[in-house]
Amino acid sequence: MQEIDIIITGAKTILPDPGNAAPDQSAIAINSSEIIAIGPAAELGKKYQARKTINAQDSLVMPGFVNCHTHAAMTCFRGMADDLELMDWLNNYIFPAEAKNVNKELAYWGSLLAAAEMIKSGTTTFCDMYIFEDETARAAKQAGLRCLLGEVLFDFPSPNVKSPEEGLAYTRMLIEKWQNDPLINIIVEPHALYTCSPALLAAAGKLARDYSVPLGIHLLENKAEESQLQQKFGKGAVSFLKEINYLHERLIAFHCVCLSADDMRLFAHYGCNISHSPVSNMKLASGIAPVPDMLKAGITVGLGTDGCASNNNLDMFKEMSTAALLHKVARLDPTVMDARTVVSMATIEGAQALGMGNITGSLEVGKKADIIIIGLNKPHLTPLYNEYSHLVYAANGADVDTVIINGKVVMENRQLLTINETEVMQAVNEIAVEIKKSFQT
Repeated sequence: MQEIDIIITGAKTILPDPGNAAPDQSAIAINSSEIIAIGPAAELGKKYQARKTINAQDSLVMPGFVNCHTHAAMTCFRGMADDLELMDWLNNYIFPAEAKNVNKELAYWGSLLAAAEMIKSGTTTFCDMYIFEDETARAAKQAGLRCLLGEVLFDFPSPNVKSPEEGLAYTRMLIEKWQNDPLINIIVEPHALYTCSPALLAAAGKLARDYSVPLGIHLLENKAEESQLQQKFGKGAVSFLKEINYLHERLIAFHCVCLSADDMRLFAHYGCNISHSPVSNMKLASGIAPVPDMLKAGITVGLGTDGCASNNNLDMFKEMSTAALLHKVARLDPTVMDARTVVSMATIEGAQALGMGNITGSLEVGKKADIIIIGLNKPHLTPLYNEYSHLVYAANGADVDTVIINGKVVMENRQLLTINETEVMQAVNEIAVEIKKSFQT
């Protein structure tokens, strides 16, 4: 009998095979950071002796969620400026608040608070763009969260860097510092086409190519941006991206609300990826991304919450539910964005969009053990006819009982094991006092 680290037993388990989506009484064997076996509990019980056994009776075991777009440290700005249009929100509230308040301390504690919130609602991997991202990496490492993160690049100074050149140098430092880390991965992230010059975009693209890392950018978030970029470049934004060699399988474009049919054909042809953030797009009245058309075109689309200043939470259950319902009412078609499709977007499709589909996003032997356990013995989850339906339309983040990332238990029975959440909340509340003061000066 082989001794291993963890065995999860007795649960319904969501597996990649559509014909065997949630078999009862399954077991998952974990050793070191990987899933080494999945099968009937009785069978695996004869083969493995685990140092830790998790009884998941009356539970659903599934891959952890992949949040494809966040600004983690912006938990510190949650609820600060709501009910505003995108450019008003950004230029008159967010940018000034960041200029006055963002520093290493805010980035670290805000990111640690985000990590606590994400783990407690079942996210095991996130993609982040913000300022002082080495602090976000430090927080994610402490929390035990898998991530893909990059320093936001602007034409203008940020609280962290004085010039685009410094921003690129900082990004290079991140790539070299965190290369080969089991949890921390780096992406090159120019903010948007309207905040980055062609020279900065070209340099960012070259940096991503030189290190073979992903490239992320906000793209076509609303009609005003679409018009602005058309006037700026004399062509559509996606045509401009093609011209500067940004269209490739390592590109992750955030939002894409105003993608045309021709844009989608180009994205599909070049293997580009999209992160869809329906809650943020609704809250900022940015519009409705044509996600059903993107999927039909063969584009890989993941789900992302965006930051807490434009969503107000990091709960991927809410993002899934919103994604499913929004597109049904927009198309007047209850069959679009079915529950299984949306769960896939929040797991394996999101992992593939981030270039991590070979290591996470599904429960398969040889993949990393990024697993969540959802308790089903609750009034709002009774009775159970279809697991995917429950996940999208009935469950919420508080239903996640246990989270395992890279083979390590980071939350058990709703208790965080890597983060002192009381300490983190106290630190962020103290930061918020200073943020409030900054608006009075």
